Amino acid sequence: MLTVGDRLPAFDLLAVDQDSEHAPSPETAFKRLNQDSFPGKWKVLFFWPKDFTFVCPTEIKAYGELLEQLSDRNTQLIGASTDSEFAHLAWRRNHQELKGQSFPWLADIKHELAGALGIIDRQEGVALRATFIIDTRNVIRHVSVNDLSVGRNPQETLRLLDALLTEELCPCNWHKGEATIHF
Repeated sequence: MLTVGDRLPAFDLLAVDQDSEHAPSPETAFKRLNQDSFPGKWKVLFFWPKDFTFVCPTEIKAYGELLEQLSDRNTQLIGASTDSEFAHLAWRRNHQELKGQSFPWLADIKHELAGALGIIDRQEGVALRATFIIDTRNVIRHVSVNDLSVGRNPQETLRLLDALLTEELCPCNWHKGEATIHF
């Protein structure tokens, strides 16, 4: 698995990249994205195992609720799974909690990005619940991976992003606005 200090692998994938509830057709709902699609921005990239499941929409919704806060931090939120762009579009249109989501969901159906990151579950053949915080130079600055059955805490991702953005030493349980460590 790639880790802190490694570069985000090159990728070129289709994504559902808008509020798909209002997209008139798949042609306008899909967009090709790559590792350089968001120049000058930090990225929070999170993978979930499968569309049309039970834990995943709780995470997607919770991450989506952070869009404004992430934007204030010059950070792009990107979701991904090994499902197709058509599955993503159908799920966004048909799941009440996912309607109106307005951040891109990568369709990694060939497991290219998930495989390069090293986050494919060996038994299930799907992406693990992996979260990556990536800086403006596409360097991975944080990685966390959860068991398939356990959802993440997006607020913790935001806390970690805030700590990384200080470029200072941050103590345990540090939160934005608190003192950093100086010696």
